[in-house]
Amino acid sequence: MESATQVGAAAQPSSASASVIPSAFDGTLGRHLARRLAETGVRDVFSVPGDFNLTLLDHLIAEPSLNLVGCCNELNAGYAADGYARAKGVGACVVTFTVGGLSVLNAIAGAYSENLPVICIVGGPNSNDYGTNRILHHTIGLPDFTQELRCFQAITCFQAVVNNLDDAHELIDTAISTALKESKPVYISISCNLPGIPHPTFARDPVPFFLAPKVSNQEGLEAAVEATAALLNNAVKPVIVGGPKLRVAKAQKAFLEFAEASGYPIAVMPSGKGLVPEHHPHFIGTYWGAVSSSFCGEIVESADAYVFVGPIFNDYSSVGYSLLIKKEKAIIVQPNRVTIGNGPSLGWVFMADFLTALAKKVKTNTAAVENYRRIYVPPGIPLRREKDEPLRVNVLFKHIQELLSGDTAVIAETGDSWFNCQKLHLPENCGYEFQMQYGSIGWSVGATLGYAQAATDKRVIACIGDGSFQVSKIIRIQTICVQNIKDNIHMFFFFIHCSPSMKFCPKWKLHHKPWLNGYNHTC
Repeated sequence: MESATQVGAAAQPSSASASVIPSAFDGTLGRHLARRLAETGVRDVFSVPGDFNLTLLDHLIAEPSLNLVGCCNELNAGYAADGYARAKGVGACVVTFTVGGLSVLNAIAGAYSENLPVICIVGGPNSNDYGTNRILHHTIGLPDFTQELRCFQAITCFQAVVNNLDDAHELIDTAISTALKESKPVYISISCNLPGIPHPTFARDPVPFFLAPKVSNQEGLEAAVEATAALLNNAVKPVIVGGPKLRVAKAQKAFLEFAEASGYPIAVMPSGKGLVPEHHPHFIGTYWGAVSSSFCGEIVESADAYVFVGPIFNDYSSVGYSLLIKKEKAIIVQPNRVTIGNGPSLGWVFMADFLTALAKKVKTNTAAVENYRRIYVPPGIPLRREKDEPLRVNVLFKHIQELLSGDTAVIAETGDSWFNCQKLHLPENCGYEFQMQYGSIGWSVGATLGYAQAATDKRVIACIGDGSFQVSKIIRIQTICVQNIKDNIHMFFFFIHCSPSMKFCPKWKLHHKPWLNGYNHTC
């Protein structure tokens, strides 16, 4: 995907920054942005105040439908916006110029890797400072205001630098709509003196967004369906494997339609966990090559046709590119392209359209499901923990499994939590989130805050290694505790420590605060 940059016209003279709270009669940039965020579904904006964004924050606070959540630093705000976008479909954060923008970069890069529409708003230099060769604070000491922009160009799908009110309306609307259409982060820099200045383009409430639906090329769709159906209907024991791009394609319902119609066993790639219904009677587990769920790898790799829906084959998900998958037997369904074996690859064929149409063409075939049921042996139950015995990881996760229901969601941190949470069986409607592609240590604590703010009907269970927690810093927990009390959010944290003897110890209750005592986590 190519990145697009739109920079406002040359700076126009304007008055000094004024902190003016907009009324219903003020057509200002700040109010327009606030209303646009609310229209997209954003209700919580994660922010770190700074002198370049204070006026803008006043206008966001003044919008009744927005709640400003203050974060301890910009990285935390970005992680929270990431978690929020996972539950709500879109997230937003507001930081200050350069010193804040460069701090939030890592979180935005993670959102880009996970195809999450995060709107990153930066309070920028006064519009009168552009072109003056002045050196500003919060920069690296050069009279060049583009350093931050250049960094964001690689990790956002659109960048808007708003330093002129004449084109501000267009730039803001284009940025937000592009984030929603592409399901990627965008960058919006707004000069610090512009949010409170009235302008004719903001004289009325913004017209609601209309995003034209993407429609498949009909001839390409028909050709893809016919070729795929012919391959699958001639197969003896085909299987379906769901991947992480099911989310960005918004194709989970169509995936289930195809699974129901075909009767094939359903596996999930490790990076797609949570996007495939594990309560379905044909679900056979996680396909992860040599470390797949018991008996799942055998069924997938012995199939004579496999439909991979939204896969990402990286070194993690392929166990070092060691998957025993043959290209000629694989149908690869991406969000806007279908590739059938060694044959045709058809573009502008959208995943949901394709799966819905394919469901009407395939013959029901339960041979692979029956094979799985013949060889399947239920997993053993962990032995009870003896008195004074250190807590074992399998006993811990047995209890976590018992906590899960349709009213819960699991957030799994990079590392041991990844691998152990993969073994959890998710009940119907149980959420599950992790960051397998980018794998940023410490992501989960901020993401838990954002996810919980968006999914107020869920009790969020976060599994975090104590090393990752140290990266996240305790002060972020303080932010979570404040929001927990304020918004009646329900969360469990499990801090998992790996000692030299590979014993694990959870910290069940935050108020014990064991991390304040030298990080001695030995049970």
